[in-house]
Amino acid sequence: MVAGIFDCMAGLVSKKGERMIVCGGCLPERTEKMVAALRSAVPDCPVEVAACLNACGHPVSLAFRAPGRAVYLFAGTDPVDQAAEVAAFVGLWRSAPRGVVTDARPCGRLRTMLRGCIPA
Repeated sequence: MVAGIFDCMAGLVSKKGERMIVCGGCLPERTEKMVAALRSAVPDCPVEVAACLNACGHPVSLAFRAPGRAVYLFAGTDPVDQAAEVAAFVGLWRSAPRGVVTDARPCGRLRTMLRGCIPA
């Protein structure tokens, strides 16, 4: 693994306190590529790598959190192939009151991979 990939685990957050968290334990050989794809798709939302998001039966897991916004957990994703869907989700999440996305159809397949939503 390239040095620096886990530097984002230091708690970097956007100006809005947003964090996108990808599971680094699901497919460790692809972590660098996943992080690069996510950062490219949503450059203004910091990407963190967690050692494990505890959804191991359905790799790869992604989580989204920010103060005052709903927290989302997706599993069974492919952050490289679904980077555009992730960007669509982030746009909906940002524009939705308190981060509660009520119509996720613009997110494509990603919408079917939701494992949990915790209200703000």
